Amino acid sequence: GERAEIIHGAQSRDILITSYELLKRDLAEYENVSFFCQIIDEAQYIKNHTTAAAKAVKVIDSQMRIALTGTPIENRLSELWSIFDYLMPGFLYSYEVFRKEIEMPVTKHDDSEAMARLQRMVGPFIMRRLKSDVLKDLPEKLEEVCYVRFDKAQQTVYDAQVVHMREMLAQQGESEFNKNKIKVLAELTRLRQICCDPGLCFENYGGESAKLDACAELVRSAVEGGHKILLFSQFTSMLDLIARRLEGEQFTYYTITGATPKEKRLQLVKAFNEDETNVFLISLKAGGVGLNLTGADVVIHYDPWWNLAVQNQATDRAHRIGQTKMVVVYRLIAKGTIEEKIQELQESKRALSEQVIQGDAGQLGGMSKEDFISLLS
Repeated sequence: GERAEIIHGAQSRDILITSYELLKRDLAEYENVSFFCQIIDEAQYIKNHTTAAAKAVKVIDSQMRIALTGTPIENRLSELWSIFDYLMPGFLYSYEVFRKEIEMPVTKHDDSEAMARLQRMVGPFIMRRLKSDVLKDLPEKLEEVCYVRFDKAQQTVYDAQVVHMREMLAQQGESEFNKNKIKVLAELTRLRQICCDPGLCFENYGGESAKLDACAELVRSAVEGGHKILLFSQFTSMLDLIARRLEGEQFTYYTITGATPKEKRLQLVKAFNEDETNVFLISLKAGGVGLNLTGADVVIHYDPWWNLAVQNQATDRAHRIGQTKMVVVYRLIAKGTIEEKIQELQESKRALSEQVIQGDAGQLGGMSKEDFISLLS
C-alpha cells in the first residue's frame, strides 16, 4: 500500500527507485504513469526475454530508456537482443528473425557479414567505458592460472566418468540426445565435481583431492604473507569441504551462498573488511554483484565457470574503487581435463562479446552432441 501511494503521488521531476522483484509485483500500479526516462541497472537481469522481469521493464511507459550492464553478452546473442528489445522494441526485429538472420549465422557459421551487420546496427547506441578509463589510480591486477595434476586414485575416478559419458553419447541418436540433454548436462557436472573433489560425488572416496591440496597451500601462503582472500566456487558443497579443511588448519572464514539473507550478507561483508578473518568463501552466483570486499587482495577461483565475464565480476568484488593494494587472482585448473576445455570456451565467448561490443564477456543448452564429445577428448 505504501508503494502504491508513492507511485500514484509521484510528481514531475520525482525519481522513483525500485527493484526488479518489486516492479513485477507492482506492475498494475504503473499502468497510467508516464516517465520521461527509465534506467535499468545490471541489465543482464533481463537477458532472458521470456522472464517476468524482462516483460515488466518493457511494459513501463517512458520517453527514453537506458540500460547499464558490465556483461551485455554472457552466453548468447539473444541476451543482447533482449536488452535492445527493452531499449528500442523492434529495432533488432522479432527474436525469430534476429535468430535466423543474425544469431545463428554468427554463432554457428562464423558469418562475418552477419556480424558486421549487427555491429553497424548496435554500435551507435552503445557507450562503453573500461575500468582503466575511469579508475586511473586503481592498483594493478595480476592473474595466474595454477595447474594441478591428479594422483592415481583421482585420475582413475575421472577417467571412469569420461568413459561412462562417451559410451552414453555413443549409444544415443540425435533425437534421443536432444531429449536427454539434461541428463548429459548432469553427467558433465559430475565430471567437473570430480575435478574439484571426488568426494562431492562419491561418499566412500578415500583418496586425495589435488585441487583441495593446492588450494590449501595457496591459502596458507597468502595468510602467512598477511593477505586476505576471497575464494569462489559454484558448488556450495565444495565450499563446505573447503571450510572443513580451513578449520582443520586453524584459518578463520566467513561464507556467503545463495541461501544467505541480504541483511546477513551486509553484516559479513562489513565484518570481513574490518576484522582479521582470513578467508571469505563465496558461491560464484551469490558473489557476482553487489558485494564490496576491498579488504581482500587475493582472489582464488576454485573451479572455472563457463563464462569468463561471470568470473571477472566476482573478481571485481575486490578489484574496485576503494582498493589500495595490488590484487592477485589465481585460477585453479585440473590439467588434462574438461576444465581446460572450459578455458577455451571462455575465450570464445569473450571473443564473441568483444566483436559485438568492441566488453568482456555457445551456450550449453545449444551445444550439439559433437560439441559434448569434443569436451571429453
